[in-house]
Amino acid sequence: MKKKALIFGVTGQDGSYLSKLLLKKGYEVHGVKRRSSTINTYRIDDIYNDPLLKKNKFFLHYGDVTDSLSVNNIIEKIRPNEIYNLAAQSYVAVSFEIPEYTSNADALGTLRILEAITKIDKNIKFYQAGSSEMFGKVNEIPQTEKTSFYPRSPYGVSKLYSHWITINYRESYNLFACNGILFNHESPFRGETFVTKKVVKGLFNIKQKKQKKLFVGNIYSKRDWGHAKDYVEAMWKMLQQKKPDDYVICTGKQYSIKYFINLTAKKLGIKIKWKGIGINEKAYDQDNKCIIECKKKYFRPTEVDTLVGSYAKAQRILKWSPTHDINSLVDDMIDYEYSNLR
Repeated sequence: MKKKALIFGVTGQDGSYLSKLLLKKGYEVHGVKRRSSTINTYRIDDIYNDPLLKKNKFFLHYGDVTDSLSVNNIIEKIRPNEIYNLAAQSYVAVSFEIPEYTSNADALGTLRILEAITKIDKNIKFYQAGSSEMFGKVNEIPQTEKTSFYPRSPYGVSKLYSHWITINYRESYNLFACNGILFNHESPFRGETFVTKKVVKGLFNIKQKKQKKLFVGNIYSKRDWGHAKDYVEAMWKMLQQKKPDDYVICTGKQYSIKYFINLTAKKLGIKIKWKGIGINEKAYDQDNKCIIECKKKYFRPTEVDTLVGSYAKAQRILKWSPTHDINSLVDDMIDYEYSNLR
């Protein structure tokens, strides 16, 4: 019998990659999207053009994790074997501006799904998308499943609630519920306000003379960057185990935002030279024209300076390890910009 999967947040970066993975594995996939006046399904449009993916059936439903009624109705109607909660207000900086909405979607949204599972079918397997932002002001390096949490944003705090409510429901109701503590994962489908996409697209546009300058925040923040394509496979693997558990998913390597900028510029054939210190540090091209500038407005009220994980547990139990490094990730993102240009 064909498995059914339900994905909240299907139109996002992870939702699109996960949908394609599950369809290739023979699943019937149902995705939940919010009603919007603009079309926001471009990440999953290619599913309808691929005969192999289309054959396994892909359905979209209107709903919202901030609305208990729609969550309950969709789960009741579909009766999936697996639910993946990828829905969130995922911009960390914006979470300081709309903390109440962030909490409603990212924290209480998870609770609504878990509560529906307990009422409708406790055999449904559940995956909750956690975040390395829960570690925040890190207490040890690298971060593992046993590292204590210290979130530094409303987003991180909301994700931490989701993490613990998932564990609580797992233990209280004997649910098959897993947390994936995913470190930064990028792709060509990353949203344009995320720094990796912003850097790649910005430098690409500068090279094409479509943009004069790129504005960034703290270029000395260090992150553990992986490819979303690898990380959705880890999500699926978690729900195929005999016992539910929580896993850190990462690459185990970290780089500064400045390194990411330099790498991208080099791959695009842009020669840059940095001048100045701190907030006044700027990058100049070979014509001594300033093309990158740091702006205080892009700094967070409370910064997370360093994040790097260990995927030892995932490697041991899930038999998972990343197949992309930072070079292949940046190559993939640049190739996407060139394909759009063509």
